[in-house]
Amino acid sequence: MNWEAEFTDCFDRCADSMRFTAFLLCGNWHEAEDVMQSAFLKLYLAGPKLSDRSGLEPYLRQIVVRTFLAERRKVRWRREKLTDAPPQGLSSVAGTEDRLVVWQALTAVPARQRAVLVLRFWHDFSVEDTAASLNCSTGTVKSQSSKGLETLRRKLGPEFDHLRLEV
Repeated sequence: MNWEAEFTDCFDRCADSMRFTAFLLCGNWHEAEDVMQSAFLKLYLAGPKLSDRSGLEPYLRQIVVRTFLAERRKVRWRREKLTDAPPQGLSSVAGTEDRLVVWQALTAVPARQRAVLVLRFWHDFSVEDTAASLNCSTGTVKSQSSKGLETLRRKLGPEFDHLRLEV
């Protein structure tokens, strides 16, 4: 299969999950869409040079996380002003209010810690897989998880004790 067809297939399979991963990292759909598009562009440009294309999805997820982190480092140069408005298009399902509150609280967590929390608890990555995705040590993943969860707990308060995650 040629790269164009492989890329199209990868996009069809992964676009929604990568968009949602980016949303969990960014906290809003507009920025998530930008991160996702940048990640797919980087994958498209790197694709012909890849010797092994069997693991495109984990590689793409790593690109999404690293693109998000790079954008956070450039935060002072951002032209758009983000607001506290809730994300568009959410359905009213049981627990939606809790999810919105947790997602909003997640925006208070520093970018690197947020990336660790999303990979560890949303994507259910192991400590080792998270470390590999973020190109850091397992100790860093553990400490960032601990600090990120503590920040979330402080932000959420005692009324969300039933949602607590343990590292």
